[in-house]
Amino acid sequence: MDILDQYDYQKLKISNTSDKELFKITYDEARIHIGKLREIYGDKSLFGKEKDESFQSSLLTIYQTFEGKDLYPSVEEKAANLLYLVTKNHSFVDGNKRIAAYFFLLFLEKNNLLFTETGDKRVPDSTLVALTLMIAVSSPDEKDTMTKVIVNLINGKNTA
Repeated sequence: MDILDQYDYQKLKISNTSDKELFKITYDEARIHIGKLREIYGDKSLFGKEKDESFQSSLLTIYQTFEGKDLYPSVEEKAANLLYLVTKNHSFVDGNKRIAAYFFLLFLEKNNLLFTETGDKRVPDSTLVALTLMIAVSSPDEKDTMTKVIVNLINGKNTA
């Protein structure tokens, strides 16, 4: 309820996030994962086939810095932007949303944020589907709001 209230009044903030990143995803590693996903999903000639260099750009963007400081300083911000960018950039002929959701989960898992202390997923599968679809149909000018919602949902220190 608190997150919805903050959303309604445009007061969503990012705070109390994790700054200790354990895992950094690389393009080469991502391509290996996409190859594995290709064996499971869809047309093997189209699934995960890149249209351009925007996927690599999405991966690099979450690690961008300005004057020596990360633009996305927390693990949660990197994860939220990874989901947003891979979904929204539509880098692949087929599989954009599935690939985005997969890398979001992988990134959270490798950074010890996928599960709560009680072993529950921070973002249940149905919620991840809804978030990914919400991003896909959102306007680009809503990026900041979309990523703040995601950060607040996966924030391990969030008590709301």
